[in-house]
Amino acid sequence: MSALASPSAEPEAYDGSGVPSASACPACAAAPAAERLAALGKPDSARILLSLPTAHCATCISTVEQALADVPGIRSARVNLTMKRVSVDADAGVTPDGLIKILEGVGYEAHELDSELLSSTETDKVSRDLLMRLGVAFFAMMNVMLLSVAVWSGAEAATRDMFHWISATIAIPTVIFVGQPFFKSAWAALRAGRLGMDVPISLALILASAISLFETAYSGQHAYFDAAVMLAFFLLLGRYLDQRTRALARSAAEELAALEVPKALVLVDGAEVLRPIAEVKAGDLVLVRPGGRMPVDGVVVAGSSEVDRGLLTGESLPAFAGEGTVVSAGEVNLTGPLTLRVTAAGRASSLHQMADLVAVAEAAKSHYTSIADRASRIYSPLVHILSFSAFGYWMWATGGDVRFAVNISAAVLIITCPCALGLAVPAVATAASGRLFRKGLLIKSGSALERLTEVDTVVFDKTGTLTLGLPEPVGLEEHDAQDLALALALARASSHPMARALDQALTARGVTPLALEDCHEMPGHGVEGRLNGQIVRLGRASWCGAQPLDVTATYLQAAGRSVAFAFVDRPRPGAEALIAALKAQGKSVHLLSGDAEPVVAGMAHRLGIEAWAAGALPAQKAAYLQRLGEGGHRVLMVGDGLNDTAALAAAHVSISPATALDAARAASDIVLLGNDLAPIADATRIAGQAVRRMKENFAISGIYNVVAVPLALVGHATPLAAALAMSLSSISVSLNALRLR
Repeated sequence: MSALASPSAEPEAYDGSGVPSASACPACAAAPAAERLAALGKPDSARILLSLPTAHCATCISTVEQALADVPGIRSARVNLTMKRVSVDADAGVTPDGLIKILEGVGYEAHELDSELLSSTETDKVSRDLLMRLGVAFFAMMNVMLLSVAVWSGAEAATRDMFHWISATIAIPTVIFVGQPFFKSAWAALRAGRLGMDVPISLALILASAISLFETAYSGQHAYFDAAVMLAFFLLLGRYLDQRTRALARSAAEELAALEVPKALVLVDGAEVLRPIAEVKAGDLVLVRPGGRMPVDGVVVAGSSEVDRGLLTGESLPAFAGEGTVVSAGEVNLTGPLTLRVTAAGRASSLHQMADLVAVAEAAKSHYTSIADRASRIYSPLVHILSFSAFGYWMWATGGDVRFAVNISAAVLIITCPCALGLAVPAVATAASGRLFRKGLLIKSGSALERLTEVDTVVFDKTGTLTLGLPEPVGLEEHDAQDLALALALARASSHPMARALDQALTARGVTPLALEDCHEMPGHGVEGRLNGQIVRLGRASWCGAQPLDVTATYLQAAGRSVAFAFVDRPRPGAEALIAALKAQGKSVHLLSGDAEPVVAGMAHRLGIEAWAAGALPAQKAAYLQRLGEGGHRVLMVGDGLNDTAALAAAHVSISPATALDAARAASDIVLLGNDLAPIADATRIAGQAVRRMKENFAISGIYNVVAVPLALVGHATPLAAALAMSLSSISVSLNALRLR
């Protein structure tokens, strides 16, 4: 397959200080790693949030907090390991850039974000609220059940009434409190003129409590406070499980928008003025220092450097940037200072355009209707029809006995209450998520498993997804020992990913570097030094007087000759096994990359992928998936970079590695926690099992209703018996879901 765009004839070489550590791919320099909050209301203070993508344990917490605590002007630093962020309360003079360098010094990545565009805590608040209400419901349920034992044992008259009143004082406030999520949702549905699952749930809770209170007030023999609280507990359990399956979901469009650098250094009459990005206009001159992200789209008018373009192109190595080079917001300046003439800023920038593209794709995917949603559309109206029909019939049959008719109506509502229906999907999703988590996959979306079973086409990104994104030198044994020693001496003077890789490989081979004089970086070109008074270089082909190869390489110039060191990107463990497994499952496999055509073609041939495309920009990737979708295919997209975000959001279902950038993970339905790709094949198999369990659960719920509803309609099931039957169906559904484990 031909490339989507012609790559540069010359493979990109390296240069520059201030690039990321060797443990991270070049695109990681663009990772969202920090966010700034609004000022605390005091002119001499600021709150800075930095995210820590590589933090993973208690040692990381203490190391980061101690490193920041030692900085003058830092009042406090607290790490949130779950969110992988550190919150810093500091004096106004402390800047995020300074803190980022300090953290890099102790081995942690950190970058700046605009927190005003993020909203990541709402889901956690909902989960905590549901868990708290679930605990209250469980405590009340156990106590009311104990009180009911006395009534079931034969308590009569005043003794029975006393136990009923004690139960009422526990159950009524409990139902009012723990039922708030259902009551609010039901009221909103009724105001909108529709019937959701929460309407019959709320009616069942209210009727069970009201009838029980009525019976207690008139010394009736039966009260169903235990049924009401038990019903609330099981319903909350289903709601909590459902919430946890999507607790990690976050809008990728928000993550992308938050990547925008909040301020830029604008040159005004030669002076540097720090301005909010909203005040930067087209035609302004902006200075971008080494290590900084481009705050705007623009054209380089002064300086030379190398930039990480992985944000928009997915290329695995930096590209040269000199006068006349067009750069985009979000790209990372690696080596020398650059002066840009602004062409677009703020919402007009390419970064915001990408965010808009992702937002459209997210909205389209959110229209997918889950099994539970489809079932509830039929189930909810049917429940109300049965309940009101029972009430009307028994009012007529008993000559107007409201008390009896209401009891029958309540029993029908409770016995048909969609508790099992509410548990059917989340119970299976939780069991499947646990099994997949043990295999190294984290499920974020509640409907991901259902959509995964429908996939017939799998599209992979290359760099950082099918490969590790780390260059590896090859053919070193073919080079002269003197060239290897000279290359090692020059490579050690650079922080470029290729230089680091060459340094590690040659050091592992026991090569001893030569002693050089005046060794220094040449921004945008490479490393230069002197050996016995003669200039030696390691870097770009044109700079070293070499003929560029058709593979990724860097070049050594010495004594009037040049030598090329070739590099390859290593496939992830399990990549070949995964491709073979997907083909065995009958799925079509595609490789879609922004990298150069020779590199992509080589990887496709190595892994046995016939359909591939190179040089793909973010919009082209999204369009590629759209064309597949229009052709009737259900696509699984696997990618890791910001240039994959729109495609991840547009896919029917998507997976990203844990090493992916925040926005890519946010756009994905599933996160791959380890380096091995093989578990993705397990995910497609387990997803099929999970959907079968969901359908079985609906069948269990249906059979239960076919048997139990007629008994309630003819008056042979009290509200308490209905609640016990409902609980039995819920337990059956949960046990069936646990078979997945």
